[in-house]
Formats: sequence, C-alpha cells, structure tokens
Amino acid sequence: MPKITYIEHNGTEHVVDVAEGLTVMEGAVTNNIPGIDADCGGACACSTCHVYVDPTWVDRLPPREDMESDMLDFAFEPKSNSRLTCQIKVTAELEGLVVTMPEKQI
Repeated sequence: MPKITYIEHNGTEHVVDVAEGLTVMEGAVTNNIPGIDADCGGACACSTCHVYVDPTWVDRLPPREDMESDMLDFAFEPKSNSRLTCQIKVTAELEGLVVTMPEKQI
C-alpha cells in the first residue's frame, strides 16, 4: 500500500498506508486524519476535502477536471496546487505523496 503523508495546518504529520483504488480522501477518513471533513462523501459536491499538494507532486498527478476546478472556487484560500482529495485515486505511483490541509474547510 502506498504511504501518503497528510500534514495538518498546525504542522502535525500523519503518514499512513492507503490501499490502492481508494481516494486520498477515503484514506484520510479511514485513518481518522483531522482536517479533511469530506461532507459530501466524495461526490465532488463540496470543497471540504481540499488540500495543498506538495509542489514536487503537482505535475505527477492527473490534471483537475472541470468539476473539481469549479468546486475549488468554494474552498478556503485555494492556490495553484489546491486539489480535492476525493478526486485523487490512490495508485502505486502515489507512494510518498504529501498533502497539507488548509487552515479550515468550508
């Protein structure tokens, strides 16, 4: 299982194994990672699983689709490296992925 590092806004790191086929959001919820609310359950209908992807990983992920980009307009302080974790499917190639949560989810 790929290891993914989730970093809370306060700097607390959580390195967890996430099964391939799950989303990065599901990995956070399954492992009780604080800072990813996932209010819509992964339907890309909210922005409460918003994260900032480590810059070294941005170009290694599949690009955002239009629906994700639209939902990020509602996220707290979106940046160019913002993603919704419900839209990132875990594969072996994501071993070592690092994401940081924003100060809050809205």
